[in-house]
Amino acid sequence: MSTQKKQGRTRAQESSSAIERMYITMRHLFNRGFYKPMGVSGETLRESLLILRPEIYGTIAEEKVELDGLLYVIDRLPEGIEQCRFINLTSDEGYKNSHFEPIIPAKRRRNCYRIDEEQMNIEITRGRSEIYDILTHVTFLFIESHKIMKRVLINDEGAVIRDWEKLEKAVLNNEELDQNSWEIATTHTANILGRTFAEVRAIAPHFNTRSNNKRFFELIYWLGKLAIAEVLREEKRTVTFSPVLRERLGHHIHGKIWANDIKATLKKNNLLGRPLHIISANMHSVMNTLYAPLALKSELKKKSKLEVYEMLSDSGNSALRAKVERAALQNGMIYLPDDSGTNINVQIFDMCKLPVAENDFCSNDLKKEEQPVIIVMDYAFGEQAYETMEELLKPYEEGEEKTYLDVDSVSIMGKAGILEGGKGDLMIPSAHLFEGTADNYPFENELTKEDFEGHGLEVFEGAMVSVLGTSLQNRDILKFFHDSTWSVIGLEMEGAHYQKAIQAAAKLRKSIQEDVKVRYAYYASDNPLETGSTLASGGLGTTGVKPTYLITEKILHQLFTSNK
Repeated sequence: MSTQKKQGRTRAQESSSAIERMYITMRHLFNRGFYKPMGVSGETLRESLLILRPEIYGTIAEEKVELDGLLYVIDRLPEGIEQCRFINLTSDEGYKNSHFEPIIPAKRRRNCYRIDEEQMNIEITRGRSEIYDILTHVTFLFIESHKIMKRVLINDEGAVIRDWEKLEKAVLNNEELDQNSWEIATTHTANILGRTFAEVRAIAPHFNTRSNNKRFFELIYWLGKLAIAEVLREEKRTVTFSPVLRERLGHHIHGKIWANDIKATLKKNNLLGRPLHIISANMHSVMNTLYAPLALKSELKKKSKLEVYEMLSDSGNSALRAKVERAALQNGMIYLPDDSGTNINVQIFDMCKLPVAENDFCSNDLKKEEQPVIIVMDYAFGEQAYETMEELLKPYEEGEEKTYLDVDSVSIMGKAGILEGGKGDLMIPSAHLFEGTADNYPFENELTKEDFEGHGLEVFEGAMVSVLGTSLQNRDILKFFHDSTWSVIGLEMEGAHYQKAIQAAAKLRKSIQEDVKVRYAYYASDNPLETGSTLASGGLGTTGVKPTYLITEKILHQLFTSNK
């Protein structure tokens, strides 16, 4: 074996050990109840993250401040968290009924509450994966804050460089910055960050909100200010876990309420005895595929289906979206917005009520009791997939009475990281491996590579790894998975958890039929092995529309065919 291969393997092993240490440490800190991210108690987390150097955190191990990673993280944390010394992770403890206004991050559905100038509460309702996600993001944020501090502090007495004084003046001035002032602030900030003027000017607007054009400067200022306070005045930032959260975690409280609401709705609408098909997907593709032909006849005469789907994917076409949703609600769709705390909304489709002539799937060959009922659940988050699927597949209990669900199939579609190919390409898994363990879940996938060929997209078939968190994507580990005999084609966060729940329900607990059909298909949101193609490089835009609807159509086609 060449020296290069030996070194590559060693690097993958180091990274794997770093991930293991991080998760052991995070569980220890959770049981302890609090820790200081930049203190002794947070040292193992920091060191492990710096060894790991996840792809989305870019230049975390270098002196210059990482900009793309900062944008990725800040989109997933509540606005104002950079100003808070105390971050408190709580369960759902009644804050929604208080005067505190919920702060919902742009790219994560979680309720956060600014308690006072120093404290931010973040509600955890989606299990350990959510805690890991937050703790790694917070660790990254504070590492970057100390980089800023080191670049602006001149001595131990608190003297700072001129650029910092100018940035402080721009931030604390309550007025919005005009073009000239904005570029002056950009100049000083670029010097502080060790970045070029062009780099800062390009990324800063992405942090802005509608009412605030200096959000990026405020973020840098407050991160640096709190880091300076830690060093000069020992005012350490602290993460705490509420006693109620520590007591409730792992008890499936939210998942049980969520699943019972779905089953009660099925019972109320006389759907409980019908063949059920569960699909984990977004809240638009199944609805649009089934009802756009009914609602948008005139549009489909002028444009192709794909063009119409692209129009519906544009948030600016709200009238068009509303038209499809209205048609769906009038023809068999029941919408269940989540109020359990799982943050997973649900759509139930009664296919008896969808006009056969207005779609490509339904047929008159089936009796009413044989017509499928489709349950579409929004994406779960990591380990939450096990909690929600396990609870959903249990029998419906009313007092002493148990009603077993006639679950014919479970289909999982969504975004994933690809290890060969590019954004928008397809992955059809044949097994899920669970990162950090020897757990593996082979299964017979009803979807095959051949189902998707000939549509202008690359299609890959093989094993996929369910990672402990997207924030820990590491090039060396992924390269090992891809190049070794594991032959992994991609990575995601929920597959192993879903399959674990499905297998348990079908093979062991016998709560659903043993031969339940499973379908898994993913489209690539990023390629973490390619520089510039990681999650931090931005979203898919319309690139994701074609694979999303292609997968949806294949699932629906098989679903209806299997019922004939």
